[in-house]
Amino acid sequence: MSHAIDPAAFGKLLADYTPAKGSSDELLDANGHVRPVWGPFLKHLAGLSADEVAQRFARGSQYLNDAGVYFRYYEEEGTSERAWPLSHIPLLIDRDDWQTITEGLVQRAELLEEVVADLYGQNRLIADGHLPASLIAKSPEWLRPMVGVQPRTGKYLHFLAFEIGRGPDGKWWVLGDRTQAPSGAGFALENRVATAKTFSDFYAKAHVHRLAGFFRRFRETLLNLRGETDSRVAILTPGLMNDTYFEHAYIARYLGFMLLDGEDLVVSNGSLMVRTIAGLRPISVLWRRLDANWADPLELNEQSQIGTPGMVEALRGGGLTMINALGAGVLETRALLAFLPRICRHLRGEPLKLPNIATWWCGDQRTRNYVSDNFGKMTISRSLSTGLPFTIGPNDVLGGNLNSSNRADFSAWLETEQDALVGQEAVTLSTTPAYADGKLVPRPMSLRVFLARTESGWEVMSGGFARIGGSDDASALAMQSGGRAADVWILGGSPTNSETLIPKQDGPYVRSRPSLLPARAADNLFWLGRYVERAEGALRLLRAFHARVAETGEPEAPMTAAIAAHLAQLGLDLEQPIPPGLQATLNSALASASKVRDRFSIDGWLALNDLAHTLAAERARPGLDSEDATLVMGALLRKITGFSGLVHENMYRFAGWRFLSLGRALERAQVMCGLLSEFADAEAPDGALDLLLEVGDSTLSLNQRYAVTLSRDPVMDLLGLDTFNPRSILYQLKELRSHVEALPGADFNGQPSPLARATLELYAQLAVQTPDSLTSEKLEDLRGKILSLSEGLFTAYIR
Repeated sequence: MSHAIDPAAFGKLLADYTPAKGSSDELLDANGHVRPVWGPFLKHLAGLSADEVAQRFARGSQYLNDAGVYFRYYEEEGTSERAWPLSHIPLLIDRDDWQTITEGLVQRAELLEEVVADLYGQNRLIADGHLPASLIAKSPEWLRPMVGVQPRTGKYLHFLAFEIGRGPDGKWWVLGDRTQAPSGAGFALENRVATAKTFSDFYAKAHVHRLAGFFRRFRETLLNLRGETDSRVAILTPGLMNDTYFEHAYIARYLGFMLLDGEDLVVSNGSLMVRTIAGLRPISVLWRRLDANWADPLELNEQSQIGTPGMVEALRGGGLTMINALGAGVLETRALLAFLPRICRHLRGEPLKLPNIATWWCGDQRTRNYVSDNFGKMTISRSLSTGLPFTIGPNDVLGGNLNSSNRADFSAWLETEQDALVGQEAVTLSTTPAYADGKLVPRPMSLRVFLARTESGWEVMSGGFARIGGSDDASALAMQSGGRAADVWILGGSPTNSETLIPKQDGPYVRSRPSLLPARAADNLFWLGRYVERAEGALRLLRAFHARVAETGEPEAPMTAAIAAHLAQLGLDLEQPIPPGLQATLNSALASASKVRDRFSIDGWLALNDLAHTLAAERARPGLDSEDATLVMGALLRKITGFSGLVHENMYRFAGWRFLSLGRALERAQVMCGLLSEFADAEAPDGALDLLLEVGDSTLSLNQRYAVTLSRDPVMDLLGLDTFNPRSILYQLKELRSHVEALPGADFNGQPSPLARATLELYAQLAVQTPDSLTSEKLEDLRGKILSLSEGLFTAYIR
C-alpha cells in the first residue's frame, strides 16, 4: 500500500524528482507512489525549512570535519586529502527487503568459501570442468605459494563486502565480490554518526537497526581466534598514502587493535612478531588491509617494500590466522562471475538466491559469438580485472558507444584477445534521493554490504555504505570520480536495542593489560614531541626578533642581529618574515602524527592541522612586516601551547605518552643549552638576558623568586638549574630521567640500563653545578650529551 502524500506539502520537495525511464527507484515504486519505508522520513524532511535543512547538513558535515574523516584523492599533480563527501539523505531499506539481501549474501559467502578452499586445495572445480584452468592460472591474484596452505581456523574468509544494486526489474543484483581486503566498514560507522546527528530528532524514534553489535561480535571472534596464547590481534595497513588509511586508523582505534605496517613485523622461528619497545611480541591474528601480493617480498612480490619477509612461512607454520587468507583476492576476478551460478548449483544444489550481474567469459567460441552479437548492451573489459562494473577502466569498451563503422574492428579485437576479455550486461542502477538546490533529485546508487564470520556463522551488518552518483552518470559513483557516500538505514520491526562495543560483563571486573607500543610508533611519538617543541622554540625567538625590529626599526642592531644569527643556525632564514623552515618543522610534526593516527587523539590531530594551515595562510599573506609578524607569532604560539596542553593533559599515561614527553623534554633541554651558551655569555650584546627570560617565559618567575637586579647568575640559576621551573635544563633532565626509568628494560637485576645510566649521569653532572661554574663551554658539552640520548633511545627501543 502506498504512503499517502499531500501534494501541497511535498510538491516543492519532489518537484524535480523524476527517475529516468527504464530504471528502478528507491523512493518511488513503479506506479510513482512513495514507498512506505520513506513516508515518515519525507514528512519529517518536508517539515523543515531550507535554512533548517542547511543547518542540519552543516552539523553533519562539521562532525566529519571535527572527526578528521577524509579520503585520499589521486591526481596527476600528486595526492591530497579531501573532505569526506557525505550525501546527507540516507538510503532507506525496509526490513523485509533487507532480509532477502541478507539471505542471498550469506549463501554467497558460503559459496565463495567453498570455491576458494577448492582452488587452494583439491582443485576439483577445474579438474571437473566447472572453471577454465587458464582463468585461474593467469590471474595475478591466484598465489601459487599458498596452494596447500590450510588456514589455522580451517576457513579462508572472515570479512567480506559485496557491492549490490537494484536492477530495472526491482530485484537486487550482486555487482562485485570484495574478498581481498574490503574497505568501507569504518566509513559506514562515521556515515552513521554524521547522519544521525543531521536528523537526530527523527533518528531517535525511527527504530533504525544499529551497527555496534556487528563490530562487537566480530571483535570478540578475532580475540577468540588467538586461542590460549598470550598473543595479540593487529590490523595490517599498507601505510599512510593508501586512499583508505583513515579507515584503517579509525577501525584500529575503535576496536582497540594495534595498527601495524610491514616494517613493524618480523618472522622469527616461524612465528609472526611485532617489534615493540619491550622486544618482540607474538601476533596470532592479523586483519590485513593491503593486497596479498604485497604481504611477503620473499615468496610473493619481490618488489614489495610494505610487506614482511617470511609472512607465508608463518602461515604455513599454523601459528597465524590471516583475515582474509592470502590469495582470497582471486575471487574478485571479474570473469568468475560468469561461472558462479553454475558452480552454486554444482556445490550447493541450489540457484543463487541473489544473482550476480550477467557475465560472459570470451574464452570459447559460443560465448564470443554471443558477445559479438549483443555488444551494444554490454561493457567489454579485461577478464582478470577486479574492478567494479561502474568503474570503467582505460581498456574497457562500452558497447553502446560503438557503431557499424567500427564493428569489424571490434569483432577482430574480440577474436584476438579471446579469453582475456569478458562481457557484462551494461549496468542500469536504481536511483535514490539526494538533496540539491532545496529539492530531492534521483541519483544512481550502489550499496556495499559487509559480512563478518562470527562464532555463530556469517553476520550481515545492518546497514552499509551507499555510493551516490554526483550526477546522472552511473559510471561516476566512485569517490575519485565525484561520487558521494550515504548512510544506510534498515527500518521496520520492534524498537531496536541500543548496542555498544562493550561486551556484557559476566564475571568480576578485571582491568585490561596495557597495550603494546610498536617500536615504529614510539619513534614517531618521540619525534612528534621534538618537532612540536622545536616549532614552539622557533616561534618564541621569531616573535622576539620581530618585536625588536618593529620597535626600533633596526634589524642590524647588535641584539636583533644576534637573534637572526641564532635563528640561521637553526635553519630559519629570515629573508622572509615567516621563514620556510618553520613550516617544514610543523609539516614534519604532522607527518609523524599521521603515522600514529590510531594512538593520537582526534582533537590533537585537528589542532595540529589547524596550526599548520594557519601558518601556511599567514606565510602567503602579502605585505607582511615585522609588526604583523609579531602578532602572527603570538597567535601561533598560543595555538601551539594549546595543542601541547591538550595532548599532554589528556593522553593516557602509557608508554606512548612517555616517548612523546621524552621528545619534548630532550628538545627543550638542548635548545635551552644553546640559548644560555650564546646569550648568557659575557660577550653577548646588551639585552641578551632579557631575551633569555622572554624566550624562556620566565620573566614573572624571576621577579617572584629573586629580589635582585637583573644579572647573569639569577638568570642562569632560573633557566639552567631550577628544578621547579619547567623551562630549565635541570627540570627537563629530571623529566628525561623519570621517563627513561619507567620504560621496559631500564633496570635489570638492580642495574640501570646504559640509557638510564646516561640520563642519571647527565642529571647529576648538572645538579652539582652553580650559576657561575656553568660556562658556555660546559653548556655546549652538555648539549652534545643531551642530543646523544636520542641515539641511545633509538638503540635501546627503536632499532
